Amino acid sequence: MKYQVVSQALEGKVILVTGAGDGLGRQAAFTYAQEGATVILLGRTLSKLEKTYDEIEHSGAKQAAIIPLDMQGATSQHYRDMAQTIETQFGRLDGVLHNAGLLGVLGPFEQIEEKSYDDVMQVNVKAPFLMTQALIPLLLKSEDARIIFTSSTVGHSGRAYWGTYAISKFATEGMMQVLADELSNTTIKVNAINPGATRTQMRANAFPAENANTLKTPKEIMPLYVYLMSEEGKNITGQCIDAQPK
Repeated sequence: MKYQVVSQALEGKVILVTGAGDGLGRQAAFTYAQEGATVILLGRTLSKLEKTYDEIEHSGAKQAAIIPLDMQGATSQHYRDMAQTIETQFGRLDGVLHNAGLLGVLGPFEQIEEKSYDDVMQVNVKAPFLMTQALIPLLLKSEDARIIFTSSTVGHSGRAYWGTYAISKFATEGMMQVLADELSNTTIKVNAINPGATRTQMRANAFPAENANTLKTPKEIMPLYVYLMSEEGKNITGQCIDAQPK
């Protein structure tokens, strides 16, 4: 399917992107800015966020904002404070792309270490849960808001040795479905995207012997990311959509 939108499809929108310093998050932030949005860049490493910020600035798009936050250690109070900051600066929020994630260690189920499990679940599940809780009041101030989670092929169908990561993505899809149902009578639409095999560092870590040149780049799968954030995607909610359907 071709996901087509009008030019400047996100004009005037304020969109938060997590994991905006690398890979898909960095590309999504840049693409949203190119489509007219004011993008809030959230991530752990300030230097990477500043690089994304500079790329957006140099492109002539609207000036972005930066929120450095380590989701590994962030508490519910951190997210409430963040929501307050966004409300003070922008008055509302029109979209959230939950992109940040940890791969963890791939290996046999019985060898998963508790610390590794906790780290992955913290970043991939608990952090988006707490962040979304804090941001829903802001999103309800928007006339047409979006929450987009990031899933995975192993979040549809479990696969040997993908352990914690797969479990976290099953949980992510469940969270998306619960929220979509609860918010069905509001202005907020909730969906998830499975990027598929994409040329990112996380993919390289999972498949070190793979030829990355055979994979799609983050930029190539951006049409779906824009579509679900835009007016054209307003009738879709509660879905996990594969960016690279087979």
